[in-house]
Amino acid sequence: MGSLDFNLDIDNKHKTVNPLNADEFRRQGQMIIDFIADYYQNIEKYPVLSQVEPGYLQKRLPHSAPDNPESIETILQDVRKHILPGITHWQSPNYFAYFAASGSTASFLGEMLSTGFNIVGFNWLSSPAATELESIVMDWLGQVLQLPSCFLFSGSGGGVIQGTTCEAILCTLIAARDQMLRSIGKEKIGKLVVYASDQTHSALQKAAQIAGISLENFRTIKTNKSTFFSMSPDSLRVTIQSDIEKGLIPLFLCATIGTTSTTAVDPLRPLCDVAREYNIWVHVDAAYAGNACICPEFQHFLDGLEDANSFSLNAHKWLLTNLDCCCLWVKDPNALIKSLSTNPEYLKNKASDSAQVIDYKDWQIALSRRFRSLKLWLVLRSYGVRNLRTFLGRHVEMAKVFEGLVREDKMFEIVVPRNFAMVCFRIVPGAIEMGKDGVQMLPDREILANELNRRLLESINASGCIFMTHGMVGGVYFMRFAVGATLTEDHHVIMAWKVVREHANAILGMS
Repeated sequence: MGSLDFNLDIDNKHKTVNPLNADEFRRQGQMIIDFIADYYQNIEKYPVLSQVEPGYLQKRLPHSAPDNPESIETILQDVRKHILPGITHWQSPNYFAYFAASGSTASFLGEMLSTGFNIVGFNWLSSPAATELESIVMDWLGQVLQLPSCFLFSGSGGGVIQGTTCEAILCTLIAARDQMLRSIGKEKIGKLVVYASDQTHSALQKAAQIAGISLENFRTIKTNKSTFFSMSPDSLRVTIQSDIEKGLIPLFLCATIGTTSTTAVDPLRPLCDVAREYNIWVHVDAAYAGNACICPEFQHFLDGLEDANSFSLNAHKWLLTNLDCCCLWVKDPNALIKSLSTNPEYLKNKASDSAQVIDYKDWQIALSRRFRSLKLWLVLRSYGVRNLRTFLGRHVEMAKVFEGLVREDKMFEIVVPRNFAMVCFRIVPGAIEMGKDGVQMLPDREILANELNRRLLESINASGCIFMTHGMVGGVYFMRFAVGATLTEDHHVIMAWKVVREHANAILGMS
C-alpha cells in the first residue's frame, strides 16, 4: 500500500484520497513510533552537534515536490539518510549546551493526543475541555511552585500556556504599556522606559521593539562579579530617577531567576520595592530555573514574587514537557484581556457573553492556539510531583559532580558560583604556562585566556562527543556545562570531563 489510502478511478483518471484512513494511520503510526524508539536507543551513536556544512540538504533533496505519492518506507529512509545528519541531538545524554529541551514519553503521548484531536482552541466554545484543562493545570503547577494565590485562578489571578518566553514577555509588556497609556495618554508612548539588567534575555529587547518602545528608552543595568551578576536595586533606582528627571516615564522591569549566561538570580523583593514606588510593572522571567522551584530547596528564590505583576517559566526546558510550553501567570488577567482581546461577530457566543468562561485568545498574540495543556497534564499525572522533584534534583547533583571535578584541577576555575544545574568554567589565564612548550603569556592575560577557551570549546564541539555553549561576562569568556537532558546519567558527566581534559591537554601541548 502507498503512503495514503488511494482509490483509483481509471475511467475518469481522477485520484481520490482519504488522508485519515484509520488502518493506514495505525500502520504508519507504528512505523514512526518504532523509528523514534530506535532513535532514542541509538542516540549516543550520533555526534551531538551536527557536522554538516551550510546548504548540505539542498544538494541532497530534489528541487521540486513529487507529483505522485511516495511510501512512508521511502520517506523514512530519507529521514535516516538525509535528515538525521543535519540534526543537533538535543535529547542526547551528552548534550550540555544552552538549556536542554527535556522530553518524556508522557509528553510525547500528550503531544500525540493534542495533534490527533487537532483542535483550534481560541475560545471556550471552540473546545471547552481545552480551556478548562489549561486553567486547571496552570493552577496545579502554580500550587506545586507555591505561587502566591494572587497568581492563581483559585485566587484573583490566572495562568495561560504560551509558546515561548518571548511571547509571554511581549504579552505582559503590551498589557503594561496600554495600562500606562490609558492614564497618561497614547501620545506619550515615546516617553515610556523599559528596564533590565545586562544579563536579561534578548527576548525583552525584541518585545520592546515590537511594542513600540523606543530603543533609546531601553535601559540595561550593568551587573558585576561582586554581586554574581544579579541586578542591583540601588543601580535600578538611580537609573529610574535619572529618567524621571529627563521627563521620561518608567514602565516595565524584567527581573530574572536564572539568567542565560550564568543562571544569576535577581533579588526580587528589593527590586519590587523599587518598582512599586514608581508604579512599574514587574515581570519575572524564570524560563529555566523556575522549574527547579517546584523543589522546596529552591523555592526561596521566589521570595518577593507576591509583589510582581507576572511570572513565567518554560516547562519545555526542564520539566519533561516537550516544546512548546511556556507557563505564564498574571495577577490581573484583565490587563492582558484589555490589550489583546477582539470580539468579531463570527466569534460571538452565549458562553463568552456570560463572562463565566475564559477565552484564551484574549490572553495571547495569536487567535489560534493548540491544546498544549494535554502534554503538561500527562507529565504531571504520569510522573507525579515527587518524581519530578527527584528528576530535577538528580541533575543538580550531577552538576555538582562536574563542578567538583573542575575545582580539583588547577588548570581550570569556576567563573561564577553554581545556582542550579549549570557550571560556568574556563581554563585559567595561567594555564599556558603549564604547557610543556613554555609559551610566554602576553601582557593582556585575559585576552589570551579568552582565545584559549574559545579554541578549546570549538575543538570539543567539533569532536561530536559532547556539545557545550559559551557565555561572556565582565570581559571573561567561559564554557557553560548545563545538565538537563532527560537521558543524562552520572557516567555521561564523568565522560564529558574526560573529553574536556583531553582537548585541553591537546591544545596546551601537554601529555
